Amino acid sequence: MGTIDDEALKEAYQFLEEIKLAQAHDVVSKALEYNFTNPEMDFILWCCSYWTSPLQNCSRMEPYELGDYLITQWKAFRQDYENLGYTFPKVIYALKKGVFSQALSSYEMAKDGGRQTQKADLCQKKGLCLKKLGKYEAALNLLSEAYRISPQSALILAEMADCLALCGEEKNAKVLFREAFFIDAQRVELEFLESELICALIRQVKEKGYIGAALQEWIPVYGVLYGVFNVKRELRPQEAGRLRQEIFAKENEIKDPSNDSKILIPKLINMYFWLIDHYARTNEGNEKINDCLLQIRVHDENIYRMYTK
Repeated sequence: MGTIDDEALKEAYQFLEEIKLAQAHDVVSKALEYNFTNPEMDFILWCCSYWTSPLQNCSRMEPYELGDYLITQWKAFRQDYENLGYTFPKVIYALKKGVFSQALSSYEMAKDGGRQTQKADLCQKKGLCLKKLGKYEAALNLLSEAYRISPQSALILAEMADCLALCGEEKNAKVLFREAFFIDAQRVELEFLESELICALIRQVKEKGYIGAALQEWIPVYGVLYGVFNVKRELRPQEAGRLRQEIFAKENEIKDPSNDSKILIPKLINMYFWLIDHYARTNEGNEKINDCLLQIRVHDENIYRMYTK
């Protein structure tokens, strides 16, 4: 019985990689006639059912639209199977390979219209697909081109960092992850990050009960506290000046009860971490550092104690 199951699963994996859902469904259904208790096969049937309707809409879409549609559907699919508690990595890998191969082909057929912003967007999305297919160096090349066009994109920087971590270049990955979350934590797409370096940190922050936008903002704070974001760069003088202005603005925002302090507090704390590092590197004196520490303590006593212990 095991041999029948193994052969059926092997064949089903191949069909999933090619997005041939009907064939994968038929192979598994026949195998289940001989074995009624195979949860992995049940999951394959669930996947085939899940994707059949979304994929029927693909034929009417333009290439760029189709690529975006497939990626959006994958995000929803991942959330749904995780909520159900399914853990069949070979099935998920096969289906991921099929979906992202098709998305990559769609983006490769899309035109950038001669606009640099759209070129960067296409490079980023093709890079994402290549990363999902395990082609990290090729992905990094495309993401580097996207970064050249849009150096202030948190999304691109996070994807570059993820690729570097997956290639074993953790030191460079840490720098870019820290930078990405500093520029705009909300723009980082956590669902698509794969390296254990960042995924372990995300899990730890989730375990503290944070979700949604608050989760995004607390990740860089705990990244510093847990030593993940421990490779740092110096701020240029104009950056330090702008950071002080942003902190002043955020401190005023947080005084308004209509603003969401659950988002503003971690954002502010991360800004203070950067400013403290700047003061420490430039030897501007302990007084300024102590002022920052005092503000952190005002906003969150526990974070202050963890940071200063």
